[in-house]
Amino acid sequence: MLAFIARRFLYLVPVLLAVSLLTFLMASLLPGDLAYVILGDQAEPDKVAALQHDLGLDQPIWWRYLGWLGHVLEGDLGRSFRTGQTVLKAVVERFPVSFELMLLAQIIALVIGVPLAIICAARSGGPFDRFMTGTAFAMLSVPTFLSAILLIYLFAVQLRWLPATGYVPLSEDPVANLRFFILPALTLGLAEWPGIMRVLRSDMIATLQEDFITLAKAKGLKPSRILFLHALKPSSLTLVTITGINIGRLMGGTVVVEQIFALPGIGRLLVGAINTRDLIILQGVVLCVACGYVLINFIVDMLYAVLDPRIRHGHA
Repeated sequence: MLAFIARRFLYLVPVLLAVSLLTFLMASLLPGDLAYVILGDQAEPDKVAALQHDLGLDQPIWWRYLGWLGHVLEGDLGRSFRTGQTVLKAVVERFPVSFELMLLAQIIALVIGVPLAIICAARSGGPFDRFMTGTAFAMLSVPTFLSAILLIYLFAVQLRWLPATGYVPLSEDPVANLRFFILPALTLGLAEWPGIMRVLRSDMIATLQEDFITLAKAKGLKPSRILFLHALKPSSLTLVTITGINIGRLMGGTVVVEQIFALPGIGRLLVGAINTRDLIILQGVVLCVACGYVLINFIVDMLYAVLDPRIRHGHA
């Protein structure tokens, strides 16, 4: 297992370097000059030249990348020229909000998607299976912002059960915190469960046709035991994959949802950096999100080895 992890880690290093390079190029090659943005109305030629020299903007781009990468490896992602706050501190302050939102959304998606997939696989081709398949396709076509507006209108405006916008830290009031997170998490969860249900349903239908399932039925095992203990685990590899992909999708989905529900998370920080042309914050946030997505896929690879020993031994 340690050898398997070491091999995967060696693959991870060049991927992270490529991510850092693309992130740096994305911010560096954008139109405009950072020195002019910082100076604003005071952008006189001599001041611009001096600031470009201080920021290293007059150096070759490859040299700037190496210097920036060195600071990143030391934990220095830069400092916002508007607020004076370091990028790392800004991300750390807002990460718990986005993490809680993604966690709750993923739980909602799994709670809805997994049971429906098991029921549809057990009753493949029946009325319930056809109905849920059509519902899943319909839900996949609904954009996230539309779901958010509909949920706000129903639960906040009409029924007045939940707040539409706002945020209360978990440490201050857990109940109020959960009330503010229900609608945004449900918005994202409703967008993610159809994919989970469709993929797991297809895998379980194939698994239920295997010989070992026939043998389990011949032994007289209960259908529920066959479904949950014998069919669900072999079908979980694809579920792990789609869950990892969904987490990456949720990172992007939080940008829209956090804006709609006024949650002070990383997505809202990213939008604010774009609106104010704070390229240093933008660069740091994009790097953190991209590296997080790569690390999540690395963890998914590790889970493959746990679920199927053949993978870590090189026989699959």
